Amino acid sequence: MKTLLITLLISLGLTNSEINFQQDQNQDKGIHASWNVLLQQYVDADGNVDYRSWKKSQTDLDKYIQLLEKTPPANYWDKNDSLAYFINAYNAVTVKLILDNYPLKSIRDIKDPWDSKSLNLPNNSLTLNDIEHKVLRKMDDPRIHFAINCASASCPQLSNEAFRASKVQKQLEEATSLFINDTSKNQISEKNIGLSKIFLWFSKDFGSKKERIVFIQKYSQKPFKDNAKIKYQEYDWSLNE
Repeated sequence: MKTLLITLLISLGLTNSEINFQQDQNQDKGIHASWNVLLQQYVDADGNVDYRSWKKSQTDLDKYIQLLEKTPPANYWDKNDSLAYFINAYNAVTVKLILDNYPLKSIRDIKDPWDSKSLNLPNNSLTLNDIEHKVLRKMDDPRIHFAINCASASCPQLSNEAFRASKVQKQLEEATSLFINDTSKNQISEKNIGLSKIFLWFSKDFGSKKERIVFIQKYSQKPFKDNAKIKYQEYDWSLNE
């Protein structure tokens, strides 16, 4: 897994020396501390974001993103380190994108929101699509789809706690369970399941229909039959504020 992560980082334009940058940085406790403070200040327990207030005090968010850019993943990081880094990076960049264009009704009011260069790592700038598709999805963990937030009502909620390497596996489990059992996102009954379109858009990550059913059954608090009929819910792109 470590070899795979190094290969991914090099493919994103980082040299070996840059991958080893700031090896003494305790990224689990230090690098994401300011992001954790901001989330607790501006995001409530239900994932609603107070963009109006955050817009008035955006400096600390900009400083956090700059810290991420100055402290790229190192080759001694394990998968959990990288998961926490890139999940937090995706969410922080998304919030900045909204604040830079606020007020607005939807992230889709912004031109090419997922394809704008947003995270300026050494020798390369990553878009939100780069972070999601070229990094996180290649880690082969479909739970990441419930940890990253696209600033919309139908998205998995933005956690008001930063992801940390030391507990990212627990956090991913909690985020997945929370999303699947959120009746505003998924409607589950014994014979019929109304699923978020996330399961459709990223069906490759969840496997065959049978594998998708098994995945959802693992987390669902409501039992349902293996042959339950699946339909996909309309996606609400209105801002998560």
